[in-house]
Amino acid sequence: MAVDFRCAVHGSVFWGCVIILSNVLCPIDAYLYNNRYAGDQVFRITPSNEGEVQELKKLLGNIKVDLWQPNSASLIRHNATVDVHVRRNNTRGLRACLQKEHIYFKVFISNLQKEIEKQTGYGSSRKRRSESQYDYEVYHSLEEIQSWMFEINRTHPHLVDMFSIGRSYEGRPLYVLQLGKRTRSYKKAVWIDCGVHAREWIGPAFCQWFVKEALHSYQYDSVMRRLMNQLNFYIMPVFNVDGYIFSWTTDRFWRKTRSKNRKYHCRGVDANRNWKVKWCEEGASSHPCDDTYCGPFPESEPEVKAVAKFLRKHKKRVKAYVSIHAYAQMLLYPYSYKYATIPNFNCVESAAHNAVTALYSAYGVRYRYGPASTTLYVSSGSSMDWAYRNGIPYAFAFELRDTGYFGFLLPEALINPTCTETMRAVKTISSGLLKKCETGTYQLDRERYPYL
Repeated sequence: MAVDFRCAVHGSVFWGCVIILSNVLCPIDAYLYNNRYAGDQVFRITPSNEGEVQELKKLLGNIKVDLWQPNSASLIRHNATVDVHVRRNNTRGLRACLQKEHIYFKVFISNLQKEIEKQTGYGSSRKRRSESQYDYEVYHSLEEIQSWMFEINRTHPHLVDMFSIGRSYEGRPLYVLQLGKRTRSYKKAVWIDCGVHAREWIGPAFCQWFVKEALHSYQYDSVMRRLMNQLNFYIMPVFNVDGYIFSWTTDRFWRKTRSKNRKYHCRGVDANRNWKVKWCEEGASSHPCDDTYCGPFPESEPEVKAVAKFLRKHKKRVKAYVSIHAYAQMLLYPYSYKYATIPNFNCVESAAHNAVTALYSAYGVRYRYGPASTTLYVSSGSSMDWAYRNGIPYAFAFELRDTGYFGFLLPEALINPTCTETMRAVKTISSGLLKKCETGTYQLDRERYPYL
């Protein structure tokens, strides 16, 4: 089906677009994802005032689009960019309507299919049979990642322990790697998860990179050796395993889990809106077809429930929670669900500042940092807020490269620099746990603010 837009204008008032459907023939060849993204485009739109914001919301409400940033139309603000994936049959009409309304835009990606195939090196072999041959500068399927995890566990028995914390909706094991020298029974710990949102492939790539760097540099890097000797790291390379597979086989831009809904054909829940902290309030949707769907109840997703159970069990040890996302080049900390200052703000703010400074030192890439609600947008039911509320004093979410030029299609050539700089930031956060922060009284404040 093709969609033809006609912008209806009465005086200076924009009434939206009338959509006319007609049948067209779209030749499909045996390409990646069955060539489904051929001719699709990514627009970056910047409404300059509140009137343009409302018109843009109406316009996007008339067509089926995939919002990349922000992830919900309700979060569109004036003078803030909106990145939107538009299907090929809608691109001309959207362009015409935006021009008619004088809303500024530019096309970031003119043919999405070509960018997808460039990103993944389509046609090249990515199979690796041993750890020494494993290529950390390409994106890997879930099967390859899990095989790599088994190999890492086999070849580094004194520093690595691999275990499953549960199973996904579709029955796949949820594997975690524990890194650290087995020196004593009690050690502080850092949790790092990647791949909460399926389409953010740079996340799992970073988790693998972190493991590789930690193990390979243990002998010669005194900082890494101290961290591994004094801390444990729990690394979950792919949180949303079902969604990640689906993003490789069927829909490159799938975000949610793959759970079924009884009333709707739409599948999946946003795994970063499903946590039991201000669940399904501002920044989350109660509609199963939305990308930010909060789920039927908190921890409805077995993936979320498994991680929450593990963190509850180890809450006395886990002192830092780090979740890796993309894209925006930001380092975020609580709160996400409200505009307020956390009790141990000085300590967390200092840790964030030091982390982005360390990240910048690698290649001069600038990251914004601050509370998620003011730095990015308000969202409820997030893992970061949940971790903080459950007693983990340092809770962070990274939004890795870039700022929209490639979006979710960060080229494999940028895996190395992106992971290298992020490694510096995570090492800095982890090193901070070995020092005492004198400017925060987190436990006392937890007693004063039991509702947080």
